[in-house]
Amino acid sequence: MKLSQFKYNLPSEQIAQRPLRYRDDSRLLVLHRKTGQVEHKTMPDLVNYFDDGDLFIFNDTKVFPARLFATKEKTNARIEVFLLRELNHESRYWDVLVDPARKIRIGNKLFFGNDSSIVAEVIDNTTSRGRTLRFLTDYDNDEFVERLYALGEMPLPKYIKRVYENTETDEEARQRLDEEIREQRKEDRERYQAIFAKHIGAVAAPAACLHFSKTILKRLEIRGVDMQFMTSHMSLGNFKSVDVEDLTKHKVDSEQIIIPQSVSTAVDKAHAGGHRVCAVGTEIMRALETVAGTQGQVPAFSGWTNKFIFPPYEFSVASAFFVNLYMPQSSQLMQVAAFAGYENTMAAYKEAVKEGYRFGDYGDAMLVVD
Repeated sequence: MKLSQFKYNLPSEQIAQRPLRYRDDSRLLVLHRKTGQVEHKTMPDLVNYFDDGDLFIFNDTKVFPARLFATKEKTNARIEVFLLRELNHESRYWDVLVDPARKIRIGNKLFFGNDSSIVAEVIDNTTSRGRTLRFLTDYDNDEFVERLYALGEMPLPKYIKRVYENTETDEEARQRLDEEIREQRKEDRERYQAIFAKHIGAVAAPAACLHFSKTILKRLEIRGVDMQFMTSHMSLGNFKSVDVEDLTKHKVDSEQIIIPQSVSTAVDKAHAGGHRVCAVGTEIMRALETVAGTQGQVPAFSGWTNKFIFPPYEFSVASAFFVNLYMPQSSQLMQVAAFAGYENTMAAYKEAVKEGYRFGDYGDAMLVVD
C-alpha cells in the first residue's frame, strides 16, 4: 500500500490539546472488523464487549520528562534538548536531539536551570540531528537524574501546543501566564502517564493506556477479565512521520520490549480456552507480533523490535485491539488498518471526524473487535 492512501481530512480543532477531566470520560468508537459496523459508545461501555477469561495486555512503561531547555555558552541561544536515552549512568552520557541543530557543535557547553547548576558538554555528533552529551555537575548520580527530570517537560507530540517560556512584559499578564504554565505542566505530568506506569524509559506515552481509570480496571476484574502487563519503552519514532510513498521502504526506530513469562502463560491460557486477547496500544501489538510463534504463542522475551506493520498483514496473537484515533498518514493508523481492514478503518475514521471525535494522544478511543 501507499502512503497517500492513509491521508484523510482532520480539522485542527479535533486534535485534542488537553485531556478530559477524567480518564474514562472519553468516547469510544467500536469497529466490528468482520462487518465494518461502527458503534458510538463511551469508555465505560468497554467492559460490555469482554467476558470471563478474556485477556487484556497493557504497557507499564513510564514516561520521563524528556524535553528540556538550555542556554548555549557565550551566545545564550535557547536550545531545546530532547533526551532519548541514558548511555552510561556513572559517566552521565546521554543521547539527545537538539533544536536548532545547526547551532550546536562538538565542544559546545549547554547550561540548564535558572542557576545553571547542570552543565552539559557536546562530545559527539551521532546523527545529522542527534548529539551525545556528557553532563557535568556536582550532584551524585541519583540526585543528578532527579534534578534533570525536575527541569524537564513531558515529551508531548508537537501537535499538542504548549507555552513553556513567558515573554509577557506586563507584570499582571506575566503572573497570569506563569500560573497557567505551572498548572498545565502539573496536568501533563499527571495525565501524560498511565496510572499503572512502572518502569521508566519511554519518551512517548502509551496513549491507549491513558484511558484506563481505577474504575475501569476494577470493572474488568469483576467481569473476570485477566489483565497482564509488559513493557515497551516507546521511542521518539512514535512521532516520526512516514515520508516515503512506498511503505515497504519505511524504517521505524527500535524500541526495547520486555515480555514476562506471566504474559506468555496468560496468552496460552486464553487461546486454549477460546477467549479474546486484547492488545492495548499499537506498541503492544507490535511487540506481540515480533515474538509470536506460528500458532500464536508468545514466549518470554527481552530485547528490541523495529517491526513495521501495515496492510496486508496476518495477525496471530490478538483478536481485539484497543487504540487511540491517530494522525493522518501515521504508522499507528497503518497498523490499525492492517488489523481492522483498510476500507473499514478509513470509513470509521471518516465517521469519527463527522461525529466530532477527538484525535491524538489526549483524544478519544477506538476498539476493534470481530
